[in-house]
Amino acid sequence: MSTEKSSLHTRNLHRNPYDFDLLISCVPELKHYVFVNAYQTKTINFSIPEAVKLLNKALLLHFYNVKNWDIPENNLCPPIPGRADYVHYIADVLAEPSGEIPTGTAIKGLDIGVGANLVYPLIGHRSYGWQMLGTDINEDSLKNAQHILDQNPDLLPFIQLKHQPNSDHIFKNMIGAGDQFTFSMCNPPFHDSKESMMKGNIRKTKNLNKSKSQKSLLNFGGEQSELWCEGGELAFITKMIHESVLYSSQVLWFTCLVSKKDNLSKLTTILKKVKTVDVKTIDMAQGQKISRMLAWTFIPQQKRKDWM
Repeated sequence: MSTEKSSLHTRNLHRNPYDFDLLISCVPELKHYVFVNAYQTKTINFSIPEAVKLLNKALLLHFYNVKNWDIPENNLCPPIPGRADYVHYIADVLAEPSGEIPTGTAIKGLDIGVGANLVYPLIGHRSYGWQMLGTDINEDSLKNAQHILDQNPDLLPFIQLKHQPNSDHIFKNMIGAGDQFTFSMCNPPFHDSKESMMKGNIRKTKNLNKSKSQKSLLNFGGEQSELWCEGGELAFITKMIHESVLYSSQVLWFTCLVSKKDNLSKLTTILKKVKTVDVKTIDMAQGQKISRMLAWTFIPQQKRKDWM
């Protein structure tokens, strides 16, 4: 029986089970967290932050040639396979209608909320050669992202970072008068308060440990701006949609992850009101977790080929 993770995108490099011997050869410290489970399979305890971080470090080194990746303890430590899926589904949207994925630095991506981990720009450039701009309101996160770039000087010409000084804005201050982006992407904060974030994390910890622990363990870390905002995911994406109207001729495809299915119908209603010409929703699955990519454009189809 195949153990391939068939729910992941067909181009995702992480469809096969983790080869821990290979990953340990990349990052030897990982060996302290690898064990054989009841199914006689090597794995790690995903509720241990350091184990997840070292796994990510090994995956990024082996699959994407990213050296010395690291993040502070209090920052979001993302699951690499799921992050890669988002990038590949964006590539599929850009490939329409010809079916040919556009590659190289003529394709410019904008990552809203790049975080300290820099993962989307790293995967976007290594997978397709795209040029990327990562923005964030947290200056410490940007400093860490810049440190990752400094450890990989070959990436410096292709990935830039920009500080968003105003948390009320998403695209404003980030997109200049002469800028054009082939796409924007965002993994928005999905909790509406610190309290709901902590409750959700306790649930996640219980599932990971199969325990009755009431202790919240942020195994994926996370600064406040990464995990929650007033009004939660729906309010954030609603603001993004309204602001996207102001940059309708400067971004070919706006995209965003939507974790709560119930929010989709409300968001698509808003997208109709702002007169988008095309809206796509794409389901993405990683294990038990289902999320969706919402994509919209104001550019008519006959003009889209000029962007490539």
